[in-house]
Amino acid sequence: MCGYFYDPNEGDSSQEIPPGTPFEELPDSWVCPQCGVGKDQFEKIQ
Repeated sequence: MCGYFYDPNEGDSSQEIPPGTPFEELPDSWVCPQCGVGKDQFEKIQ
C-alpha cells in the first residue's frame, strides 16, 4: 500500500470525516485518500 496512516485526531476532510472519528467508526465505503484502497486493507498499528 501507499503508507498512508489514518489519524483520528485529524479525520479525513477529503471524505468529510470530522476530527475525532475513530477508525472503527469510518463508513465501510471509506477509502484511502492517497491510493483508493478500502478500509478492509488497513491494519491497526500500535
